Amino acid sequence: MKIRVISAIVMIALFVPFLIIGEFPFAILMGILGMCGFYELMRVRETKKKFPFILKLIAYLFVLAFSMYNINSIEFAYKFDYRVMAFIIFMFTSPMVFINNTKKYNLNDALFLIGSILFVGLSFNLIVITRNFDINYIIYLFIITTITDTFALITGKLVGKNKLCPEISPKKTVEGLIGGIVMGTFAATAFYFTVINSNISLVFLIFITALLCLIGQLGDLVFSSIKRYYGVKDFSNLIPGHGGILDRFDSLIFVTLAFIIFKGIL
Repeated sequence: MKIRVISAIVMIALFVPFLIIGEFPFAILMGILGMCGFYELMRVRETKKKFPFILKLIAYLFVLAFSMYNINSIEFAYKFDYRVMAFIIFMFTSPMVFINNTKKYNLNDALFLIGSILFVGLSFNLIVITRNFDINYIIYLFIITTITDTFALITGKLVGKNKLCPEISPKKTVEGLIGGIVMGTFAATAFYFTVINSNISLVFLIFITALLCLIGQLGDLVFSSIKRYYGVKDFSNLIPGHGGILDRFDSLIFVTLAFIIFKGIL
């Protein structure tokens, strides 16, 4: 626990200055974290099968490019160039012919690389765009994920009896989920209503915030399912006591993706 707390303090001390500064420094940080997240996906995937080195290298470059794409934008609209998508599909499917060995590289491998590039790259890019639009929005999302995760853990330990998804995450409980959502909704709603917009319908805000808290927990379970499938406890040991980047950003990734959907009505 001591190592976990110290690591959390160090992470906050390193992350907050970039968050406050925003712009290019924050985008650079997200690009680096995006590549770390992609490395972690590759790491767990390669417990079953290795990828050709050159294809992994190209994939890292694409993740960095997507994470930092259009980094000066303040619009919640991803202007995607289909030529880029066509190039990615070509780059990762055509090697099947040249390698000419389905045991070394096949369609499943190609689709995993393409999907991972888009998922990780676009997710971290949306975090950058959200910060560009208004730092208060990204703080709102951090409050949702941090408070929900923290109180889900506390409530689960204190009164948790009914397992939520024992096959995916044995320690998570229904009581923990409810406790996390209640406290996450309360804290994030209070921040949004007092700092961002006090003219919004409070009932509507509570509903959307509670939904985002639930989606954050869903994201946690989705990434836990990935780890369970590949038989690993954490995506990496990059952050002592916490695991890897994806172990810390799993909920935030899903909450950010969902927030972009709801932003037009918030």
